[in-house]
Amino acid sequence: MLKISTRGQYALMTMEVLAEQDGNSYVPMKKISHRQNLSVKYLEQILIQLGKAGLVEGLRGNNGGYRLTKPVSEYTVGEILRAMEGDLAPRGSSAGKAFKTCGNESFWSGFEKALNDYVDSVTLDKIVETTRENNAYMFYI
Repeated sequence: MLKISTRGQYALMTMEVLAEQDGNSYVPMKKISHRQNLSVKYLEQILIQLGKAGLVEGLRGNNGGYRLTKPVSEYTVGEILRAMEGDLAPRGSSAGKAFKTCGNESFWSGFEKALNDYVDSVTLDKIVETTRENNAYMFYI
């Protein structure tokens, strides 16, 4: 079963928080942590991985924090999830060998292509836009 881990889900939410900010300013880790109700240690692990993938950059010091490395519209959900999850194949790597002999390899290849095409077609700016639209309908008493 294809399952996106909580790390992958939180990475996407972290990228969304950074995307909502001014692209030139750094967002402190404590602010991101508070906004997502995550421990700083757990968030730090996520940000390190996103940094290694070149998706965010960090700055230490009083005005430090994290920011995106490129315009929001250039990020895809696929690249963010792959930074955390690795390959998004809907089956194990050894399963492909077994399925080739069963004749259903074309199904799995097509499924994998559809999955990857979808996550690569959704950009981070679209996620931010959808969240803003949905939050416009929410109110609290």
